Amino acid sequence: MSPAGCSHVNGYKVDNWKQNLRVIYQCFVWSGTAETRRRKAKSCICHMCGAHLNRLHSCLYCVFFGCFTKKHIHEHAKNKRHNLAIDLLYGGIYCFVCQDYIYDKDMEQIAKEEQRKAWKLQGIAFWFQLENITQLFEAKPPDTLLLSHLCFFVCPGIGEKYTTWEPTKRELELLRHNPKRRKITTNCTIGLRGLINLGNTCFMNCIVQALTHTPLLRDFFLSDRHKCEMQSNSCLVCEMSQLFQEFYSGHRSPHIPFRLLHLVWTHARHLAGYEQQDAHEFLIAALDVLHRHCKGDTIRDDNGKKANNPNHCNCIIDQIFTGGLQSDVTCQVCHGVSTTIDPFWDISLDLPGSSTPFWPLSPGGDGSTVNGESHLSGSTTLTDCLRRFTRPEHLGSSAKIKCGGCHSYQESTKQLTMKKLPIVACFHLKRFEHSAKLRRKITTYVSFPLELDMTPFMASSKESRMNGQYQQTVDVLNNDNKYSLFAVVNHQGTLESGHYTSFIRQHKDQWFKCDDAIITKASIKDVLDSEGYLLFYHKQFLEYE
Repeated sequence: MSPAGCSHVNGYKVDNWKQNLRVIYQCFVWSGTAETRRRKAKSCICHMCGAHLNRLHSCLYCVFFGCFTKKHIHEHAKNKRHNLAIDLLYGGIYCFVCQDYIYDKDMEQIAKEEQRKAWKLQGIAFWFQLENITQLFEAKPPDTLLLSHLCFFVCPGIGEKYTTWEPTKRELELLRHNPKRRKITTNCTIGLRGLINLGNTCFMNCIVQALTHTPLLRDFFLSDRHKCEMQSNSCLVCEMSQLFQEFYSGHRSPHIPFRLLHLVWTHARHLAGYEQQDAHEFLIAALDVLHRHCKGDTIRDDNGKKANNPNHCNCIIDQIFTGGLQSDVTCQVCHGVSTTIDPFWDISLDLPGSSTPFWPLSPGGDGSTVNGESHLSGSTTLTDCLRRFTRPEHLGSSAKIKCGGCHSYQESTKQLTMKKLPIVACFHLKRFEHSAKLRRKITTYVSFPLELDMTPFMASSKESRMNGQYQQTVDVLNNDNKYSLFAVVNHQGTLESGHYTSFIRQHKDQWFKCDDAIITKASIKDVLDSEGYLLFYHKQFLEYE
Protein backbone atom coordinates (compact mmCIF):
# COMPACT_ATOMS: atom_id res chain seq x y z
CA MET A 1 0.00 0.00 0.00
CA SER A 2 1.38 3.39 -0.96
CA PRO A 3 1.92 6.02 1.76
CA ALA A 4 -0.89 8.47 2.46
CA GLY A 5 -0.60 11.80 0.68
CA CYS A 6 -2.14 15.21 1.36
CA SER A 7 -5.46 14.92 3.19
CA HIS A 8 -6.77 18.26 1.88
CA VAL A 9 -7.41 16.94 -1.65
CA ASN A 10 -10.51 15.11 -0.38
CA GLY A 11 -12.41 18.40 -0.33
CA TYR A 12 -11.68 18.81 -4.03
CA LYS A 13 -12.63 15.27 -5.10
CA VAL A 14 -16.38 15.81 -5.46
CA ASP A 15 -18.83 15.71 -8.39
CA ASN A 16 -17.01 15.88 -11.75
CA TRP A 17 -13.57 16.73 -10.37
CA LYS A 18 -11.74 14.34 -12.71
CA GLN A 19 -13.28 15.87 -15.83
CA ASN A 20 -12.62 19.39 -14.55
CA LEU A 21 -8.99 18.55 -13.83
CA ARG A 22 -8.57 17.02 -17.30
CA VAL A 23 -9.90 20.20 -18.91
CA ILE A 24 -7.41 22.31 -16.92
CA TYR A 25 -4.49 20.10 -18.01
CA GLN A 26 -5.69 20.08 -21.64
CA CYS A 27 -6.29 23.83 -21.95
CA PHE A 28 -3.88 25.49 -19.57
CA VAL A 29 -0.95 23.15 -18.83
CA TRP A 30 0.07 20.73 -21.59
CA SER A 31 -1.75 22.42 -24.52
CA GLY A 32 -1.36 19.74 -27.17
CA THR A 33 -2.88 21.67 -30.11
CA ALA A 34 -2.11 25.04 -31.64
CA GLU A 35 -5.57 26.27 -30.65
CA THR A 36 -5.11 25.43 -26.97
CA ARG A 37 -1.65 27.05 -27.00
CA ARG A 38 -3.16 30.25 -28.45
CA ARG A 39 -5.92 30.15 -25.84
CA LYS A 40 -3.38 29.63 -23.05
CA ALA A 41 -1.21 32.53 -24.23
CA LYS A 42 -4.24 34.81 -24.44
CA SER A 43 -6.12 33.91 -21.26
CA CYS A 44 -3.45 32.75 -18.79
CA ILE A 45 -2.47 36.02 -17.16
CA CYS A 46 -2.52 37.01 -13.51
CA HIS A 47 -5.95 38.37 -12.61
CA MET A 48 -4.35 40.85 -10.19
CA CYS A 49 -1.33 42.28 -12.03
CA GLY A 50 -1.84 41.08 -15.61
CA ALA A 51 1.58 39.37 -15.83
CA HIS A 52 2.19 36.24 -17.91
CA LEU A 53 5.25 35.15 -15.93
CA ASN A 54 6.02 35.09 -12.18
CA ARG A 55 5.27 31.35 -11.88
CA LEU A 56 1.59 31.44 -12.80
CA HIS A 57 -0.82 29.10 -10.97
CA SER A 58 -4.48 28.35 -11.54
CA CYS A 59 -7.01 27.78 -8.77
CA LEU A 60 -8.60 24.32 -8.97
CA TYR A 61 -11.93 25.51 -7.54
CA CYS A 62 -12.68 28.51 -9.75
CA VAL A 63 -11.41 30.35 -12.82
CA PHE A 64 -8.58 32.39 -11.32
CA PHE A 65 -4.96 32.77 -12.41
CA GLY A 66 -2.44 34.31 -10.02
CA CYS A 67 1.30 34.91 -9.65
CA PHE A 68 3.02 32.55 -7.24
CA THR A 69 6.12 34.75 -6.93
CA LYS A 70 4.13 37.86 -6.01
CA LYS A 71 1.78 35.83 -3.73
CA HIS A 72 -1.34 36.80 -5.73
CA ILE A 73 -2.50 33.19 -5.87
CA HIS A 74 -1.84 32.95 -2.12
CA GLU A 75 -4.11 35.95 -1.45
CA HIS A 76 -6.87 34.38 -3.54
CA ALA A 77 -6.53 31.05 -1.70
CA LYS A 78 -6.71 32.80 1.68
CA ASN A 79 -9.72 34.96 0.80
CA LYS A 80 -11.72 32.24 -0.96
CA ARG A 81 -10.45 29.32 1.15
CA HIS A 82 -9.52 27.48 -2.02
CA ASN A 83 -6.70 25.25 -0.83
CA LEU A 84 -5.40 23.80 -4.12
CA ALA A 85 -3.80 25.34 -7.21
CA ILE A 86 -1.94 23.97 -10.22
CA ASP A 87 1.39 25.15 -11.64
CA LEU A 88 0.68 26.04 -15.29
CA LEU A 89 4.29 25.39 -16.34
CA TYR A 90 5.02 21.97 -14.82
CA GLY A 91 1.58 20.74 -13.75
CA GLY A 92 2.37 20.28 -10.04
CA ILE A 93 -0.45 20.58 -7.48
CA TYR A 94 0.19 23.03 -4.61
CA CYS A 95 -1.63 22.86 -1.25
CA PHE A 96 -1.84 26.18 0.60
CA VAL A 97 -2.59 24.42 3.89
CA CYS A 98 0.50 22.16 3.67
CA GLN A 99 2.40 25.06 2.06
CA ASP A 100 4.05 22.67 -0.37
CA TYR A 101 3.56 20.75 -3.59
CA ILE A 102 1.73 17.50 -2.95
CA TYR A 103 1.42 14.08 -4.53
CA ASP A 104 -1.90 12.37 -5.15
CA LYS A 105 -2.05 9.09 -7.04
CA ASP A 106 -5.33 9.85 -8.86
CA MET A 107 -4.26 13.37 -9.88
CA GLU A 108 -0.86 12.12 -11.00
CA GLN A 109 -2.53 9.50 -13.22
CA ILE A 110 -4.69 12.16 -14.88
CA ALA A 111 -1.66 14.41 -15.40
CA LYS A 112 0.31 11.61 -17.08
CA GLU A 113 -2.59 10.62 -19.34
CA GLU A 114 -3.20 14.18 -20.51
CA GLN A 115 0.51 14.78 -21.02
CA ARG A 116 0.76 11.70 -23.24
CA LYS A 117 -2.27 12.89 -25.26
CA ALA A 118 -0.64 16.31 -25.71
CA TRP A 119 2.61 14.72 -26.88
CA LYS A 120 0.68 12.60 -29.38
CA LEU A 121 -1.14 15.65 -30.74
CA GLN A 122 2.14 17.55 -31.04
CA GLY A 123 3.65 14.60 -32.92
CA ILE A 124 0.73 14.54 -35.41
CA ALA A 125 1.06 18.29 -35.95
CA PHE A 126 4.78 17.87 -36.45
CA TRP A 127 4.50 15.26 -39.20
CA PHE A 128 1.72 17.21 -40.90
CA GLN A 129 3.89 20.36 -41.06
CA LEU A 130 6.90 18.33 -42.10
CA GLU A 131 4.94 16.90 -45.04
CA ASN A 132 4.03 20.41 -46.17
CA ILE A 133 7.65 21.53 -45.94
CA THR A 134 9.00 18.63 -47.99
CA GLN A 135 6.62 19.61 -50.81
CA LEU A 136 8.58 22.85 -51.12
CA PHE A 137 11.67 20.83 -52.07
CA GLU A 138 10.20 18.74 -54.90
CA ALA A 139 12.80 20.04 -57.34
CA LYS A 140 15.69 19.42 -54.90
CA PRO A 141 14.92 17.29 -51.85
CA PRO A 142 16.52 18.60 -48.63
CA ASP A 143 19.40 16.69 -47.13
CA THR A 144 19.26 14.99 -43.72
CA LEU A 145 20.94 17.86 -41.85
CA LEU A 146 18.49 20.41 -43.22
CA LEU A 147 15.55 18.20 -42.36
CA SER A 148 16.74 17.83 -38.77
CA HIS A 149 16.98 21.61 -38.43
CA LEU A 150 13.50 22.02 -39.92
CA CYS A 151 12.10 19.41 -37.53
CA PHE A 152 13.50 21.26 -34.56
CA PHE A 153 12.16 24.59 -35.87
CA VAL A 154 8.65 23.29 -36.59
CA CYS A 155 8.19 21.36 -33.37
CA PRO A 156 10.90 21.93 -30.76
CA GLY A 157 11.28 19.11 -28.30
CA ILE A 158 10.19 16.46 -30.80
CA GLY A 159 12.87 14.36 -32.45
CA GLU A 160 16.44 13.90 -31.32
CA LYS A 161 17.09 14.61 -27.64
CA TYR A 162 20.63 15.85 -28.18
CA THR A 163 21.86 17.91 -31.11
CA THR A 164 25.44 18.74 -31.94
CA TRP A 165 26.84 21.94 -33.38
CA GLU A 166 30.32 22.72 -34.59
CA PRO A 167 31.16 26.39 -35.18
CA THR A 168 32.78 27.35 -38.47
CA LYS A 169 36.15 29.11 -38.62
CA ARG A 170 34.36 32.36 -39.41
CA GLU A 171 32.10 31.98 -36.34
CA LEU A 172 35.07 31.22 -34.09
CA GLU A 173 36.84 34.32 -35.37
CA LEU A 174 33.80 36.48 -34.67
CA LEU A 175 33.50 35.06 -31.15
CA ARG A 176 37.16 35.77 -30.40
CA HIS A 177 36.99 39.36 -31.60
CA ASN A 178 33.73 40.26 -29.91
CA PRO A 179 34.35 41.06 -26.20
CA LYS A 180 30.64 41.06 -25.37
CA ARG A 181 30.35 37.52 -26.60
CA ARG A 182 33.27 36.35 -24.50
CA LYS A 183 31.58 37.49 -21.31
CA ILE A 184 28.51 35.38 -21.95
CA THR A 185 29.70 31.86 -21.19
CA THR A 186 27.90 28.72 -20.09
CA ASN A 187 30.02 28.69 -16.93
CA CYS A 188 27.80 31.43 -15.53
CA THR A 189 24.88 29.04 -15.07
CA ILE A 190 26.40 25.59 -15.48
CA GLY A 191 25.26 23.39 -12.63
CA LEU A 192 22.16 25.48 -11.93
CA ARG A 193 19.10 23.32 -12.42
CA GLY A 194 15.76 23.17 -10.71
CA LEU A 195 14.26 20.02 -9.18
CA ILE A 196 10.63 19.03 -9.59
CA ASN A 197 8.76 18.63 -6.29
CA LEU A 198 7.37 15.09 -6.24
CA GLY A 199 4.98 15.75 -3.37
CA ASN A 200 6.38 17.34 -0.19
CA THR A 201 9.95 16.61 -1.35
CA CYS A 202 11.33 20.14 -0.95
CA PHE A 203 13.31 18.82 2.05
CA MET A 204 15.21 16.55 -0.35
CA ASN A 205 15.58 19.10 -3.15
CA CYS A 206 17.30 21.71 -0.98
CA ILE A 207 19.87 19.19 0.31
CA VAL A 208 20.53 17.92 -3.22
CA GLN A 209 21.24 21.50 -4.30
CA ALA A 210 23.76 21.90 -1.46
CA LEU A 211 25.49 18.59 -2.22
CA THR A 212 25.71 19.16 -5.97
CA HIS A 213 27.39 22.52 -5.34
CA THR A 214 29.98 21.10 -2.94
CA PRO A 215 33.21 21.56 -4.99
CA LEU A 216 35.16 18.41 -4.02
CA LEU A 217 32.05 16.25 -4.17
CA ARG A 218 31.33 17.60 -7.65
CA ASP A 219 34.92 16.87 -8.77
CA PHE A 220 34.68 13.31 -7.46
CA PHE A 221 31.45 12.41 -9.19
CA LEU A 222 32.23 14.16 -12.48
CA SER A 223 35.59 12.36 -12.71
CA ASP A 224 33.88 8.93 -12.66
CA ARG A 225 35.88 7.66 -9.67
CA HIS A 226 33.15 5.50 -8.17
CA LYS A 227 33.71 1.77 -8.62
CA CYS A 228 30.37 0.18 -7.85
CA GLU A 229 30.28 -3.20 -6.11
CA MET A 230 26.48 -3.28 -5.85
CA GLN A 231 23.63 -3.56 -8.26
CA SER A 232 23.54 -0.20 -10.04
CA ASN A 233 19.79 0.14 -9.54
CA SER A 234 20.21 -0.02 -5.74
CA CYS A 235 23.39 2.04 -5.28
CA LEU A 236 22.83 5.60 -4.09
CA VAL A 237 26.34 6.63 -5.19
CA CYS A 238 25.60 5.55 -8.77
CA GLU A 239 22.42 7.60 -8.69
CA MET A 240 24.30 10.61 -7.32
CA SER A 241 26.83 10.21 -10.13
CA GLN A 242 23.99 10.32 -12.64
CA LEU A 243 22.48 13.31 -10.81
CA PHE A 244 25.74 15.26 -11.09
CA GLN A 245 25.88 14.43 -14.81
CA GLU A 246 22.35 15.78 -15.21
CA PHE A 247 23.12 18.95 -13.25
CA TYR A 248 26.27 19.78 -15.19
CA SER A 249 25.03 18.71 -18.63
CA GLY A 250 24.02 22.26 -19.52
CA HIS A 251 20.29 21.50 -19.66
CA ARG A 252 18.12 24.14 -18.01
CA SER A 253 14.83 22.27 -17.73
CA PRO A 254 14.07 21.08 -14.17
CA HIS A 255 15.25 17.58 -13.33
CA ILE A 256 12.85 14.98 -11.91
CA PRO A 257 14.68 13.11 -9.09
CA PHE A 258 12.27 10.17 -8.86
CA ARG A 259 15.01 7.51 -8.82
CA LEU A 260 16.81 9.32 -6.00
CA LEU A 261 13.60 9.50 -3.98
CA HIS A 262 12.97 5.79 -4.53
CA LEU A 263 16.48 4.87 -3.33
CA VAL A 264 16.14 7.09 -0.27
CA TRP A 265 12.89 5.35 0.61
CA THR A 266 14.59 1.99 0.06
CA HIS A 267 17.69 2.62 2.21
CA ALA A 268 16.21 5.05 4.78
CA ARG A 269 12.72 3.72 5.41
CA HIS A 270 11.99 6.23 8.16
CA LEU A 271 11.92 8.90 5.43
CA ALA A 272 9.45 7.00 3.21
CA GLY A 273 6.08 8.59 2.54
CA TYR A 274 4.68 11.79 1.08
CA GLU A 275 4.50 13.73 4.33
CA GLN A 276 7.00 16.53 4.92
CA GLN A 277 10.32 15.40 6.38
CA ASP A 278 13.15 17.24 8.13
CA ALA A 279 15.92 18.45 5.81
CA HIS A 280 18.59 17.92 8.47
CA GLU A 281 17.44 14.36 9.06
CA PHE A 282 17.55 13.74 5.31
CA LEU A 283 21.10 15.16 5.09
CA ILE A 284 22.41 12.80 7.77
CA ALA A 285 20.57 9.81 6.27
CA ALA A 286 21.90 10.61 2.78
CA LEU A 287 25.49 10.97 4.01
CA ASP A 288 25.18 7.71 5.93
CA VAL A 289 23.92 5.76 2.89
CA LEU A 290 26.51 7.36 0.59
CA HIS A 291 29.21 6.51 3.13
CA ARG A 292 28.12 2.86 3.22
CA HIS A 293 27.82 2.58 -0.56
CA CYS A 294 31.17 4.11 -1.45
CA LYS A 295 33.48 2.55 1.15
CA GLY A 296 35.34 0.76 -1.63
CA ASP A 297 36.21 4.03 -3.37
CA THR A 298 39.64 4.98 -2.04
CA ILE A 299 40.84 8.54 -2.33
CA ARG A 300 44.44 8.82 -3.48
CA ASP A 301 46.89 11.70 -3.63
CA ASP A 302 48.87 12.85 -6.66
CA ASN A 303 51.46 10.09 -6.09
CA GLY A 304 48.85 7.36 -6.17
CA LYS A 305 49.00 6.68 -2.43
CA LYS A 306 45.92 6.38 -0.26
CA ALA A 307 45.01 9.67 1.38
CA ASN A 308 45.58 9.81 5.12
CA ASN A 309 42.35 9.83 7.10
CA PRO A 310 42.41 9.63 10.92
CA ASN A 311 38.90 8.14 10.88
CA HIS A 312 40.23 5.07 9.02
CA CYS A 313 37.86 5.51 6.08
CA ASN A 314 38.95 6.69 2.67
CA CYS A 315 35.51 7.24 1.15
CA ILE A 316 34.76 10.65 -0.32
CA ILE A 317 32.05 11.39 2.27
CA ASP A 318 34.40 11.02 5.24
CA GLN A 319 37.16 12.89 3.46
CA ILE A 320 34.91 15.92 2.96
CA PHE A 321 32.36 15.98 5.79
CA THR A 322 33.92 14.17 8.78
CA GLY A 323 35.57 16.12 11.57
CA GLY A 324 36.78 15.17 15.05
CA LEU A 325 35.05 16.47 18.18
CA GLN A 326 37.15 16.41 21.35
CA SER A 327 35.42 15.98 24.71
CA ASP A 328 37.45 16.85 27.85
CA VAL A 329 35.96 15.78 31.19
CA THR A 330 37.81 17.38 34.12
CA CYS A 331 37.52 16.09 37.68
CA GLN A 332 36.72 18.91 40.16
CA VAL A 333 38.82 17.27 42.90
CA CYS A 334 42.11 16.18 41.31
CA HIS A 335 41.69 18.14 38.05
CA GLY A 336 42.49 15.03 36.05
CA VAL A 337 41.30 15.18 32.43
CA SER A 338 39.72 12.34 30.47
CA THR A 339 39.70 12.97 26.70
CA THR A 340 37.72 11.26 23.95
CA ILE A 341 37.49 12.14 20.26
CA ASP A 342 34.36 11.33 18.26
CA PRO A 343 33.70 11.84 14.54
CA PHE A 344 30.93 14.16 13.40
CA TRP A 345 29.26 15.14 10.13
CA ASP A 346 27.52 18.24 11.44
CA ILE A 347 27.35 20.46 14.52
CA SER A 348 23.91 21.04 16.08
CA LEU A 349 23.65 24.37 17.91
CA ASP A 350 21.08 25.44 20.51
CA LEU A 351 19.28 28.76 20.01
CA PRO A 352 17.96 31.43 22.36
CA GLY A 353 14.29 30.85 23.00
CA SER A 354 14.60 27.10 23.42
CA SER A 355 13.84 25.30 26.66
CA THR A 356 17.61 24.69 27.02
CA PRO A 357 19.14 27.55 29.06
CA PHE A 358 21.10 29.79 26.73
CA TRP A 359 24.02 31.65 28.21
CA PRO A 360 24.13 35.23 26.82
CA LEU A 361 27.58 35.48 25.28
CA SER A 362 27.28 38.65 23.24
CA PRO A 363 30.43 40.78 23.71
CA GLY A 364 28.83 44.00 24.79
CA GLY A 365 25.78 45.81 23.49
CA ASP A 366 27.36 48.71 21.68
CA GLY A 367 27.36 47.10 18.24
CA SER A 368 30.63 45.39 17.40
CA THR A 369 31.95 42.95 14.81
CA VAL A 370 32.92 39.42 15.76
CA ASN A 371 34.15 36.90 13.19
CA GLY A 372 32.86 39.08 10.41
CA GLU A 373 29.34 39.29 11.87
CA SER A 374 27.56 42.53 12.57
CA HIS A 375 26.83 42.33 16.28
CA LEU A 376 23.94 44.55 17.37
CA SER A 377 22.55 44.87 20.86
CA GLY A 378 20.40 41.87 21.75
CA SER A 379 21.15 39.98 18.54
CA THR A 380 22.53 36.46 18.36
CA THR A 381 25.32 35.39 16.03
CA LEU A 382 26.67 32.08 14.83
CA THR A 383 29.77 32.85 16.89
CA ASP A 384 27.59 33.13 20.00
CA CYS A 385 26.14 29.69 19.33
CA LEU A 386 29.60 28.20 18.80
CA ARG A 387 30.86 29.80 22.00
CA ARG A 388 28.02 28.25 23.92
CA PHE A 389 28.69 24.90 22.26
CA THR A 390 32.37 24.92 23.30
CA ARG A 391 32.06 26.45 26.77
CA PRO A 392 32.86 24.40 29.90
CA GLU A 393 29.70 22.84 31.34
CA HIS A 394 29.36 21.76 34.98
CA LEU A 395 27.76 18.30 35.03
CA GLY A 396 26.46 18.62 38.61
CA SER A 397 26.02 16.19 41.46
CA SER A 398 23.40 14.12 39.62
CA ALA A 399 25.87 13.24 36.86
CA LYS A 400 28.99 12.20 38.74
CA ILE A 401 31.55 10.11 36.88
CA LYS A 402 34.22 7.77 38.15
CA CYS A 403 37.53 9.62 38.05
CA GLY A 404 40.57 7.61 36.95
CA GLY A 405 42.80 9.61 39.31
CA CYS A 406 40.60 9.64 42.43
CA HIS A 407 39.17 6.16 41.76
CA SER A 408 35.81 7.41 42.99
CA TYR A 409 32.73 9.18 41.66
CA GLN A 410 33.27 12.94 41.56
CA GLU A 411 31.63 16.01 40.10
CA SER A 412 33.23 17.20 36.86
CA THR A 413 33.08 19.69 34.02
CA LYS A 414 32.79 18.83 30.35
CA GLN A 415 34.05 20.88 27.44
CA LEU A 416 33.75 20.26 23.69
CA THR A 417 36.30 21.58 21.18
CA MET A 418 37.25 20.84 17.59
CA LYS A 419 40.15 18.42 17.31
CA LYS A 420 39.95 18.13 13.53
CA LEU A 421 37.95 20.35 11.20
CA PRO A 422 36.17 18.87 8.16
CA ILE A 423 36.58 20.31 4.68
CA VAL A 424 32.88 21.13 4.66
CA ALA A 425 31.44 22.27 7.99
CA CYS A 426 27.66 22.00 8.32
CA PHE A 427 26.01 23.90 11.18
CA HIS A 428 22.51 22.81 12.17
CA LEU A 429 20.54 25.52 13.99
CA LYS A 430 18.10 23.62 16.20
CA ARG A 431 14.90 25.41 15.24
CA PHE A 432 12.54 22.47 15.83
CA GLU A 433 12.02 21.68 19.49
CA HIS A 434 10.43 18.39 20.49
CA SER A 435 9.91 17.68 24.17
CA ALA A 436 7.36 16.03 26.43
CA LYS A 437 5.68 19.37 27.13
CA LEU A 438 5.79 21.20 23.81
CA ARG A 439 6.52 20.97 20.09
CA ARG A 440 7.34 24.21 18.33
CA LYS A 441 9.58 26.04 15.89
CA ILE A 442 12.11 28.60 17.18
CA THR A 443 12.24 31.62 14.86
CA THR A 444 15.08 33.49 16.61
CA TYR A 445 17.16 35.34 14.03
CA VAL A 446 20.81 34.26 14.03
CA SER A 447 23.26 36.29 11.96
CA PHE A 448 25.97 34.32 10.18
CA PRO A 449 29.03 35.55 8.27
CA LEU A 450 30.20 34.95 4.72
CA GLU A 451 33.61 34.02 6.12
CA LEU A 452 34.16 32.14 9.38
CA ASP A 453 37.32 31.54 11.40
CA MET A 454 37.08 28.41 13.54
CA THR A 455 40.42 28.96 15.33
CA PRO A 456 38.84 30.04 18.69
CA PHE A 457 36.94 26.77 18.88
CA MET A 458 39.87 24.44 18.25
CA ALA A 459 41.31 22.18 20.93
CA SER A 460 44.72 23.69 20.15
CA SER A 461 43.38 27.13 21.10
CA LYS A 462 42.03 26.00 24.45
CA GLU A 463 44.90 27.52 26.41
CA SER A 464 44.08 30.97 25.06
CA ARG A 465 40.61 30.73 26.53
CA MET A 466 40.42 32.37 29.97
CA ASN A 467 37.36 32.45 32.22
CA GLY A 468 35.04 31.62 29.36
CA GLN A 469 36.30 34.50 27.22
CA TYR A 470 38.14 34.01 23.95
CA GLN A 471 41.39 35.78 23.22
CA GLN A 472 41.73 35.26 19.50
CA THR A 473 45.22 35.57 18.10
CA VAL A 474 45.17 36.96 14.58
CA ASP A 475 47.72 35.18 12.46
CA VAL A 476 47.58 36.20 8.82
CA LEU A 477 49.85 33.28 7.90
CA ASN A 478 47.56 30.64 9.42
CA ASN A 479 44.47 30.25 7.23
CA ASP A 480 43.89 26.55 7.86
CA ASN A 481 40.77 27.16 9.95
CA LYS A 482 39.04 29.74 7.74
CA TYR A 483 35.82 28.91 5.92
CA SER A 484 33.57 30.47 3.27
CA LEU A 485 29.79 30.14 3.15
CA PHE A 486 28.49 28.38 0.03
CA ALA A 487 24.98 27.12 0.85
CA VAL A 488 22.12 28.00 3.22
CA VAL A 489 18.95 25.94 3.73
CA ASN A 490 15.89 27.79 5.05
CA HIS A 491 12.50 26.69 6.35
CA GLN A 492 9.41 28.85 6.02
CA GLY A 493 6.23 28.08 7.90
CA THR A 494 5.37 26.27 11.11
CA LEU A 495 6.35 22.96 12.64
CA GLU A 496 3.21 21.32 11.25
CA SER A 497 3.47 22.72 7.71
CA GLY A 498 6.19 24.57 5.87
CA HIS A 499 8.46 24.72 2.87
CA TYR A 500 12.23 24.37 2.38
CA THR A 501 14.32 26.52 0.05
CA SER A 502 18.04 27.00 -0.32
CA PHE A 503 20.58 29.63 -1.34
CA ILE A 504 23.53 28.42 -3.42
CA ARG A 505 26.77 30.26 -4.16
CA GLN A 506 27.67 29.73 -7.79
CA HIS A 507 30.79 31.89 -7.88
CA LYS A 508 32.48 34.10 -5.30
CA ASP A 509 29.79 36.79 -5.26
CA GLN A 510 26.96 35.16 -7.24
CA TRP A 511 24.11 33.65 -5.24
CA PHE A 512 20.94 31.93 -6.42
CA LYS A 513 17.76 30.95 -4.62
CA CYS A 514 16.59 27.40 -5.33
CA ASP A 515 12.88 26.90 -4.75
CA ASP A 516 12.24 23.41 -6.16
CA ALA A 517 11.94 23.88 -9.94
CA ILE A 518 12.42 27.66 -9.81
CA ILE A 519 15.89 29.21 -9.61
CA THR A 520 16.26 32.97 -9.27
CA LYS A 521 19.21 35.25 -8.72
CA ALA A 522 19.69 36.43 -5.12
CA SER A 523 21.75 39.13 -3.47
CA ILE A 524 24.18 38.62 -0.60
CA LYS A 525 21.76 40.62 1.55
CA ASP A 526 18.97 38.13 0.75
CA VAL A 527 21.22 35.32 1.94
CA LEU A 528 22.43 36.95 5.15
CA ASP A 529 18.95 38.23 6.06
CA SER A 530 17.42 34.76 5.78
CA GLU A 531 16.45 32.84 8.90
CA GLY A 532 18.94 30.00 8.40
CA TYR A 533 18.42 26.36 9.28
CA LEU A 534 21.45 24.57 7.80
CA LEU A 535 24.64 26.51 7.05
CA PHE A 536 27.31 24.98 4.78
CA TYR A 537 30.88 26.34 4.94
CA HIS A 538 33.85 25.20 2.83
CA LYS A 539 37.49 25.45 3.88
CA GLN A 540 39.30 28.24 2.08
CA PHE A 541 42.61 26.35 2.02
CA LEU A 542 43.11 22.59 1.87
CA GLU A 543 45.97 20.67 3.44
CA TYR A 544 48.09 18.26 1.42
CA GLU A 545 50.30 15.62 2.93
